[in-house]
Amino acid sequence: MVERSTPVTGLYESHLTVSDLDRSIAFYRDVVGLELAHTVPPRHAAFFWVGGRDRSMLGLWSIGSAPVRLRLHIAFQTELEQVIRSVAVLRAWGIVPRNGGGGPEVGEPVVFPWMPAASVYFDDPDGHSLEYISILPDAARPDLSGRVTLSEWRTMNGGTSRSSR
Repeated sequence: MVERSTPVTGLYESHLTVSDLDRSIAFYRDVVGLELAHTVPPRHAAFFWVGGRDRSMLGLWSIGSAPVRLRLHIAFQTELEQVIRSVAVLRAWGIVPRNGGGGPEVGEPVVFPWMPAASVYFDDPDGHSLEYISILPDAARPDLSGRVTLSEWRTMNGGTSRSSR
């Protein structure tokens, strides 16, 4: 019998278009903390390692002065403590931590109960929606709609959610 699909074990690479490649290289290297893997000047492209060499990659491609703009989304997995810390780190860079792409400003991570996962959203210089996310060890609560703050989630779960899986 022929399999109907190929099992996927992860996402290796994703790509974004940017208006200023040098500015975006500095942002993803200095603010997001990714390791620059390779640049291809003739193609106006740069590649970053995500999670270490050979794990995942993010490609940035310059669109120059083209009037076309897309708002795309990428979530970066990290430890819960780093998601919590990211609120202050982003503010130190003058970046607004948000509750979802384009959502209101937050003072702490939000939790998607159906997963559950804690996250903080923010925008890159081109308006792409980025997210730091950590899966929580608690039981999923698909019965809860929307999002709750991490402190509300911890109260509902008896103070758990201290670390990610």
